[in-house]
Amino acid sequence: MHLKRSLLIRAAGVILAAAAATGGFTTWAQNTYPCPSGRSSCYQSSYAGLTPLQMHGRDTWYFWTGGDVDASGKSVVGDQALWRFLAVESHGEFDLLQAVDSRYRGERFRRFGVISDPDCMKATHADQYGLWMDDCSSPDVPQIPDIPGEPTGVMGLRKFRNPKFKESEWDVKKYMADPATMEPPYLIGIACGFCHVGFNPLHPPADPENPQWHNLFPGIGNQYFREQLFFTAKYPPKRGLKASDFRWQVAQAQPPGTSDTSQVATDHINNPNVINNIANLNDRPKFKEVTADGVTREVYHVLKDGSDSVGSACLDDPTPKPGVDDTACAALRVYVNIGVCAGVWTTLHDPVFGLKRPQSVFDPKSARKQDGACDEGWTNTEARMNGLEAFLRTLAPLKLADADGGAAYLPKDQQVVVRGKLVFAENCARCHSSKRPPQGDARSETEWFRQAVMQEDFLTDNFLSDDVRHPVSEIGTNSERAMGTNAQAGHIWAEFSSETYKQQPEVEISGLTDPLHPSLKLLPVEARGGRGYYRTPTLANVWATAPFFHNNSLGIFNGDPSVAGRIAAYEDAMQKLLWPERRDGLKTIRRTTQASTFEYEEGGHVCIARNTPIDVVANAGAVPPEVLRRDNFLNRLLCRITSGGHVNGLFLLTDNAPDFVEDRGHTFGSTLPDDDKRALTEYIKTF
Repeated sequence: MHLKRSLLIRAAGVILAAAAATGGFTTWAQNTYPCPSGRSSCYQSSYAGLTPLQMHGRDTWYFWTGGDVDASGKSVVGDQALWRFLAVESHGEFDLLQAVDSRYRGERFRRFGVISDPDCMKATHADQYGLWMDDCSSPDVPQIPDIPGEPTGVMGLRKFRNPKFKESEWDVKKYMADPATMEPPYLIGIACGFCHVGFNPLHPPADPENPQWHNLFPGIGNQYFREQLFFTAKYPPKRGLKASDFRWQVAQAQPPGTSDTSQVATDHINNPNVINNIANLNDRPKFKEVTADGVTREVYHVLKDGSDSVGSACLDDPTPKPGVDDTACAALRVYVNIGVCAGVWTTLHDPVFGLKRPQSVFDPKSARKQDGACDEGWTNTEARMNGLEAFLRTLAPLKLADADGGAAYLPKDQQVVVRGKLVFAENCARCHSSKRPPQGDARSETEWFRQAVMQEDFLTDNFLSDDVRHPVSEIGTNSERAMGTNAQAGHIWAEFSSETYKQQPEVEISGLTDPLHPSLKLLPVEARGGRGYYRTPTLANVWATAPFFHNNSLGIFNGDPSVAGRIAAYEDAMQKLLWPERRDGLKTIRRTTQASTFEYEEGGHVCIARNTPIDVVANAGAVPPEVLRRDNFLNRLLCRITSGGHVNGLFLLTDNAPDFVEDRGHTFGSTLPDDDKRALTEYIKTF
């Protein structure tokens, strides 16, 4: 019962297949060619050397929002139907149309961590409907013929005309008070770039509020995004959530740069996780697994827990085409999650509060037979996946040596780097390298790595991860994300996870701190049905992507995208990684800052005391008794009881993932000599 938010040319696949076979992928690079106005910093000029297929995928990544059909049957391409649905169901607490208000331009990054579109400007007045929308009339605004919609002024958000809008009934004040009362003139859709485009570590912006295209990079992830604060934003700010609302407490506590991808559909676990950093996909390991249709395929482990192990099983033609459709189904699952087929899958669970009904399985093939909107959105999006994969395969690691001013932060003593290589070989490479000892090699694994790291090309074409699922019991990190249930058998995204995932051995998660009595430990928790695992993250771009861990909890968040700011965050995170005694530990338990209230959709509310561990309440999925209606005597009595925090132990008993210390675990390397720790830090900085 936590806040809902969100929080992603068929024939041309032959070109991609040929490129995969020959290794002929073009690496993304920043050069220039003329813009409409002659500027050298626009979208078109930020890429050079891409094939037509890769450019098609680039446009998909930045601008495509999926596909739906309106009630009249006329195609309105975009995932905007879901976001309008959520605005209505939440009575405007969640409303992207209000969140993009142009009066926030100039402080969007500071407030919400979102990135303003370089080609738009702050509005000087409201439009004809009384809405403040960025001025995106510049000739440099990308014109992509096969992608409908218009820019909103916020990177990755697109604006569409609402076919249900009736100007004669429009009242902007009534809409702002409650968007459920009338249809707005615009609908907002989300493209992949909203979360995944971030500031370019090599060329950071002088002013984060006013970046240029060369200051952006498509695969680094927006490390500064304040998801819940943005999705619930209103102008002026006093119209937004109040601190007395438990949802405000959840929003404020969410780490910047994270997204809770299990919010819709909710699994009743508050588990925001870092937005994936994308690099060296051509070298990513694959695994033979039995997919949901019973066929053994080579698949990737995409999500943090490796649950998106679907291969090509969900495609119209499920025959695997290596290098062409390897990631298509996982990408389609993201598009479904952000709106495609929303008219079908929102009926398979309660997408707002998650309390009215249990989840049912979303079956793409059956869903498309039920609803034309699903078919339109699915096929339109599926047709773009080959290009999308082709583009993402061009994204190479961003080296500190190539950053503006980066040379000043490179290791100065090469003997230290050599020592760091050996420390990495002996302590890290077995998990953080896709280059492995060849089968039958007589050397031990460690000895092989000692020699391999000394080769000049060790980091070249290295995914820097084995991408294997490792049990939380081995890693020791916070397990909330690994406890997600949406991909389990019988749950909504079960068709997108492999049977191999579902049959993983159960994991016992121990060492759990009692947040109500921190000196005590909770009983171990058993994770079954595929839960309880994390795949190894890549270390590509690691110098630029601190804080660490899947939840961005290890190290300081300084909100500074400059090279100096990134290095400061990296060094702090490395110190806390290798010297665990320097971690914040119990201080990372998310707690309420004041007394607050959570109201159920069907009436009734729970009062929550100040200093209550947020996840004690946010991870509980119990449905309130029918008698607990608003203003009911029993409800008021319960609120008085819960407001003191004296019965928080009862909430704890229903917690779906009772793990509260966010920066625990992964203590590998903590027993090394200090000089070795420093050498390792210097070497990894070069990744």
